[in-house]
Amino acid sequence: MVDSTASAVIQFFSGLNEELSGVSLRRSNRTGERTVLMTFEKLQALERLNSFTHASTNTMRLLDVEGEIEVEPSSVQFRFGGEEGDQLQRMDCRFEISDEHWDRFMRFMNRYAEANGLSYRGSTPEGTSQ
Repeated sequence: MVDSTASAVIQFFSGLNEELSGVSLRRSNRTGERTVLMTFEKLQALERLNSFTHASTNTMRLLDVEGEIEVEPSSVQFRFGGEEGDQLQRMDCRFEISDEHWDRFMRFMNRYAEANGLSYRGSTPEGTSQ
């Protein structure tokens, strides 16, 4: 659990809170599988991420007042840019989530959004308004 001053945090390493830049929630029409893509433009734990990608416990921790959610990224990609192409622009972290854990994940995301001034824009089918 997290203390009362932070209602929801994301950590790759215990004690190092990360700032989420964006999140995309998708569901496959074919399989029904839910996929989450979290984007981080700044990383507090950049020095330790090299060991994260090679460690045996590749987990990301999502912490809020309900407790901890541990997810195993299926993909971690670093995006570089700048004049020399060596400046970290962002990191994309993708993981799948089962239907049984979806509601809990969404409660976390709502708390994270509220605590960090983010908003949710859902997609709508063609011909409908949001």
